[in-house]
Amino acid sequence: QVQLVESGGGLVQAGGSLRLSCAASGRIDSINVMAWYRQGPAKQRALVASITNFGITNYKDSVKGRFTISRDNANTVYLQMNSLKPEDTAVYYCYAHTVRGDSDFWGQGTQVTISS
Repeated sequence: QVQLVESGGGLVQAGGSLRLSCAASGRIDSINVMAWYRQGPAKQRALVASITNFGITNYKDSVKGRFTISRDNANTVYLQMNSLKPEDTAVYYCYAHTVRGDSDFWGQGTQVTISS
């Protein structure tokens, strides 16, 4: 099992910045991918950014150049969000995939609200 705890959400004005953090615990030795997803009002949950154990990153087109995903050696993943727009408003979820058991794990979500 892997536990994911997110922090860093909040309310900011358009053009502002936020940094989300997600701390992983448990069977972290088996994690090969960590990511951030988001779910806006009346929308499906969608991938925002991902990072592999090799540091390979992938971004949703609409956040490229504004968001940066990173991961430290302590298995915390970050999402630096700059130039925020009202359409970035959503609940952001941390995600981890483990090789052992080919399993998916989710955090509880953190609300990000961007005011215009």
